[in-house]
Amino acid sequence: MKVLLVDDHALFRAGLASLLKAWGLLVVGEASSGEEAIAKVRELHPELIFMDINMPGLNGLETTRAVKSEFPDIKVVILTVSDDENDLFEAIKSGAEGYLLKNLREDQFAELVNRIERGEPVMSPILAKKLLGEFARLKQEDHKDGVETGLTQREREVLEHVAKGATNKEVAATLYISENTVNYHMKNILGKLHLRNRAEVVAWAMGHGFTAKLIDQHHD
Repeated sequence: MKVLLVDDHALFRAGLASLLKAWGLLVVGEASSGEEAIAKVRELHPELIFMDINMPGLNGLETTRAVKSEFPDIKVVILTVSDDENDLFEAIKSGAEGYLLKNLREDQFAELVNRIERGEPVMSPILAKKLLGEFARLKQEDHKDGVETGLTQREREVLEHVAKGATNKEVAATLYISENTVNYHMKNILGKLHLRNRAEVVAWAMGHGFTAKLIDQHHD
């Protein structure tokens, strides 16, 4: 997997690059600002970006929105020291597939990188708890207001498998339908739930009673 590192601290980028290369990932480039990151994305076409938030010029959230708008298939994972809930929620809204804190242990980070490669959204445990709390609150509001999602039975089945971390190809094989049909159902799910990306779907599912593998819950 081709990786771009975006962080304004050169020493951190060097350490992260060394770690990822040891795990077999191809680090194709580095950037120290949002503007440089966008230029590097256009030049190098990475498959995955590890993105810091606090950088000079465009911050990581603004850069994520710009990248996802132009290259929606590129995975963006926020890697930051910020455990601010607003940054977390804004990152998910911006299209990020994950949000990780820099204080993760190496073994935790290795497991989460493996999940990223499998197409699963990832999140640091402490932040996942915050996200669960927010969606639990929203679920209570939905119940109080009598909100109905309008999902069909098949769409709920697709949602359940996606919430467990399955890719569209794996969902198709499990449900004995084509991958194009899964893509169609996912488009409907996004529309009916007013969500923008797969990470938001998984987060919504976690808050509404679906089983998800967003994080390894026994890590602390």
